[in-house]
Amino acid sequence: MKTTYNEKRFDNFREIVCNSAEQFGSKPAFLRKIGEKTEPVSYSELKERYYRLSTFLLDMGLGGKRIAVTGKNCFEWVLSYLCAATVGVAVPIDRELKPDDVKEFLLSADCKALLYDPASTLPETGGMITIPFPQADAISAGGKYCAAGLSGSGYPVDAARVNAIEFPHDETRVLIFTSGTTGNSKGVCLSQYNICSNIYSTVSIVKITESDTTLSILPLHHTYECTLNCLLLLSKGACIAYVSSLRRIASEIKEYRPTLLVVVPAVLKLLDSRIKATIVKSCPKRYRAFFEGMTLSRALSETPLIVRRIIRSKVRSNLGGRLRLFIVGAAELDTELVHDFSALGIRTLQGYGLTECSPLVAGNSDFYFNAESTGIAIPGVEMKIESPNEEGVGEIIARGDNIMLGYFNDEAATERVMRGGWFHTGDLGYMDKDGALYIRGRIKNVIVTSNGKNIYPEELETRISKYPEIKESLVLALKDGDVTKVKAKVFPDAGVIAEKLGHEPADEEIKAVVKGIIMEINEQVPNYKRIDVIEILVNGLEKTTTQKIRRYGANVE
Repeated sequence: MKTTYNEKRFDNFREIVCNSAEQFGSKPAFLRKIGEKTEPVSYSELKERYYRLSTFLLDMGLGGKRIAVTGKNCFEWVLSYLCAATVGVAVPIDRELKPDDVKEFLLSADCKALLYDPASTLPETGGMITIPFPQADAISAGGKYCAAGLSGSGYPVDAARVNAIEFPHDETRVLIFTSGTTGNSKGVCLSQYNICSNIYSTVSIVKITESDTTLSILPLHHTYECTLNCLLLLSKGACIAYVSSLRRIASEIKEYRPTLLVVVPAVLKLLDSRIKATIVKSCPKRYRAFFEGMTLSRALSETPLIVRRIIRSKVRSNLGGRLRLFIVGAAELDTELVHDFSALGIRTLQGYGLTECSPLVAGNSDFYFNAESTGIAIPGVEMKIESPNEEGVGEIIARGDNIMLGYFNDEAATERVMRGGWFHTGDLGYMDKDGALYIRGRIKNVIVTSNGKNIYPEELETRISKYPEIKESLVLALKDGDVTKVKAKVFPDAGVIAEKLGHEPADEEIKAVVKGIIMEINEQVPNYKRIDVIEILVNGLEKTTTQKIRRYGANVE
């Protein structure tokens, strides 16, 4: 039985750019929004501008240097990243960071240049070369201007010089500072071979073609988005558009008509709830109660076939009419969401990975699917559970060509996670007889009760997230003398509660709804896992740019 697709393997980004220009030429690689107009950037143009900007960076003396890239998601960000990683080492920086934090990363990485979105607020960079994304006819370089610019054909290209650059498999070409949820940012050193290996593994099990279009939502400075929803798609001749703001996701899905989306569970949950709300307002009255009280998949199964087809057709039309696939990662996924979108004819493939793994380690695919799990190890990656307990839960460890070279300037931290050739993820999970992985959470987050039982906060948070009345939650340990209690910080969705009650809820009514939900969850779990203390929040919890809730700072106070 077939278990993989026969795909071409690339060793570096230059090979991807050149091969795609040869194979897909005039086909659009990107769709750029210029005012109200949408303009394509072809694969041929991508290659031309890649060589031009790479030549420019070499002329600036940046060969082998670390070059930071920051700004909003756009074609120019990708171009800058590709060229920085070709000429030297690309250092993607979170555009949401405050200027002082950006400066700290630039200094700690010893960056010699910064390629940036002109709309960004930059810190004082001293003598560092600062280069705005190559959009205009003039480009700033250390205070001087190159009148020929990089957008037109004026700047001379030295293709032989760019082609002479070598990319050893063990040489850092991308340095990524993890933002994580625990506040411990580390510099992850990746080679282009690491990333290209992950691309090859993924396209071997998930069919992506030149007919595909994606709408990029997640920040590109994260490896998850940059590898799986950018470089991978460029290697297959697909087309990439960028959402202009999170508020416009729904309208721009309809506008760009993507065939696939790479998302986090929070985005999927938001889409699911909006779809249900729209159906409730528009479907025949006799069926509204189904969609108000059941999951979307269950409600659809209860409606007559003709009604189901009409609803499904309208929903798919509102999603652009072509959407066939969600790739989901970065947090635990409620399996009901998988079933909901399956009922609409859209596959949802959940995976597991980390920045240190370029990022994918395991995933569901065209050849293996289990909605309850995060899938099996992808081709070329070995995965196992170290020191499992009586429940089979232990630390997830992995090895393969996708595993990082190490942490930047931190040999001790590298040695802690790279042991015996295996990368120790710091995540807990177990595997079934098929090798399918089930995540239990981070080792650091485990709550150990007074009688030695382990509680995985992420498990309880997933249960809480199933209730539409609750927007966000965070489960923590609470010390009460010698006793360890379980505390849930909950941010309710007052809008959903108002809809269910038929009026604006008073504070006491919100408390009663939340308390009822927690009591219901406590009935579903063993006594030692029960939530003892509830804190109802007025404002949402602090999150990373991939919408992960932070487990440090104000959130845990």
